[in-house]
Amino acid sequence: MFPIVPANSAAVGGNQEGIFGFGHDGSPTTAMTNLVSNTGVVSSDVSGVGTARQHLAATQFGEDKGIFCFGYLNPSGVDQSMKNLVSNTGVVASDTSTVGLARRELGACGFGGDKGIFTFGCNETPTSGTQKTTCNIVSNGGVIASDTSGIGSARRRTCATQYGEDKGIVCMGQIGGSYTAVSNLVSNVGIMQTDTAAVTGVTARAEPAACAYGGDKAIFGFGWSPNTGITNLISNTGIVAADTAAVGSANSDGVACEWGGDKGIFCLGSSSNKNLVSNTGVVASDTSTVATQRSNPAACSFN
Repeated sequence: MFPIVPANSAAVGGNQEGIFGFGHDGSPTTAMTNLVSNTGVVSSDVSGVGTARQHLAATQFGEDKGIFCFGYLNPSGVDQSMKNLVSNTGVVASDTSTVGLARRELGACGFGGDKGIFTFGCNETPTSGTQKTTCNIVSNGGVIASDTSGIGSARRRTCATQYGEDKGIVCMGQIGGSYTAVSNLVSNVGIMQTDTAAVTGVTARAEPAACAYGGDKAIFGFGWSPNTGITNLISNTGIVAADTAAVGSANSDGVACEWGGDKGIFCLGSSSNKNLVSNTGVVASDTSTVATQRSNPAACSFN
């Protein structure tokens, strides 16, 4: 007999919808969100319920829900550790405090099928912009664990994504004052691996975006080195491929997430354009959206 598949389950084990949230439009920060449908359509702005902030991170958890956490307030510059849960219908909950180190410019991704991890970033201890290796595991109930010292080079302005169905990868960013293309794999039980040196042909950069596609693969794209539109595919064993020439306009400070079970989308940052990613990792040219352009938001998939 064929297995019975629930009506709302993803076709290839991935989530059907996504959400972009928070960021800044010029100087003010915002808490607005935009949903991404299971056909890759970005909705108009939804008024936010959480505290407006930027440079936060987000990941899926519990198979069909999401979580935004950390970031900082602009113009005050105060780092945050608050979280906002996202239901499996895309509803963002109000602020809840966490036990994690308040910080910004970090990465987050899912692992283990139903859990997540926030990692790296920077805060003001002991001095302004101190880069961290701090990790926080997210349970399948959306609870953020206390800090764990990470393995790998402390850095900021990085990004992360799930790959291989149940593992994660953190890549790119800034170590000290230099851009990097080192990566760190995350096992299916949330263990961070040591640095993997950049592959020849991978451009080091900060503030890229990343998402899963194709059921078990992933893609990093765009970023600052300066602004670029290049992308890098991630195999289902976590190997970062050399640069693929840009198709979309150069962009940084944007976000990406999975949609449709096996496809991806890059959006926001230097513009409100979107670039869809097929289930074979092909990035489409720019398409306009109705979303308000803003930089340094966060994104994750759900449902």
